[in-house]
Amino acid sequence: MWSLGNITHSIDGWLNQTFSPALALLIEFVIVGTMAISLFAVLGLVLVFMERKVSAYMQIRVGPNRVGPKGMFQTFADTIKLLLKEGLTPTGSDKFLFNLAPVIAIISAMLLLAPIAFAKDFQMWDLNIGVLYVSAISSVAVISILMAGWSSNNKYSLLGAMRSGAQIVSYELSAGLSILAIVVLVGSLKMSDIVASQETGWWLFKGHIPALIAFVTFIIAATAETNRAPFDLAEAESELTAGFHTEYSGMRFALFFLAEYVNIFIVCAIGATLFLGGWMPFHIGQWTAFNHVMDFIPSSLWFFGKTFFLIFLIMWFRWTFPRLRIDQLLNLEWKYLLPISMFNLLLATAIAIMGWHF
Repeated sequence: MWSLGNITHSIDGWLNQTFSPALALLIEFVIVGTMAISLFAVLGLVLVFMERKVSAYMQIRVGPNRVGPKGMFQTFADTIKLLLKEGLTPTGSDKFLFNLAPVIAIISAMLLLAPIAFAKDFQMWDLNIGVLYVSAISSVAVISILMAGWSSNNKYSLLGAMRSGAQIVSYELSAGLSILAIVVLVGSLKMSDIVASQETGWWLFKGHIPALIAFVTFIIAATAETNRAPFDLAEAESELTAGFHTEYSGMRFALFFLAEYVNIFIVCAIGATLFLGGWMPFHIGQWTAFNHVMDFIPSSLWFFGKTFFLIFLIMWFRWTFPRLRIDQLLNLEWKYLLPISMFNLLLATAIAIMGWHF
């Protein structure tokens, strides 16, 4: 399979030959940061457009169709509008925390990109505790939401933030346990090891029932953690106007908006890595000829195809299920998902010890 590692190694070699090691490292950091910011910008445009087209398809209508061919430039127009809008700060708000909250939201999302392998040998940082790192950094996002709700000096914002805090902290347990089920089967926290372990088949298929239960639990918990419908009680417009970002406008609102969609991409990328092989092609055991044909498809296409399939699935939820009440949302986690996830982890451990997986 064609690897992007040749490109990255050649750039690294040229920089180290041309500049001092410290300066070369600094330039590499700048390149990686620029690529991450560019990816954020592109994801924001693509996912908002995708959201509108998917919702239109679900509701048997056209969606954006005026600005550009088939409405493709509608998100560009919306971005320009947000950039030109005045950012207002409420009089009684805590101005420092009010301005800091969207920055923390976008930084926490950017940090989560580090261990994700976008293609073969194309990864920012393959640290040996990649899964633990993802779980730890994803917990920081709730701080920005609580900060935004409290500092706005608005009752709707505060209620939305408190709901979001309770929701995210609750569903992190089930998401973490479903991730641990795959970690137990693999025997490693390293993202590259998890992808490599799926060379003969994705864990969703070769991990038996525990992997399937973990996948369903992960998708439900990820939908709740990103405040997506039917779990969007933090910004329920019929009750709380816009929830924790009611008082935000202009570029600060755009940062929250962008962070939400980037977080959807990240949780789906992690789900694709854990359960669907990440950039690994679809291989079946020792079917050498079939596996060789699958290797002709670039690894980056496999990764983004799987990720966008999961994104479509989460968008499908939004236009299918009605919004839950807060008591229903918490009951689903504490009375159903959490006990199932704990039992499923024990089952996955037993299968890993006995070696019953394919």
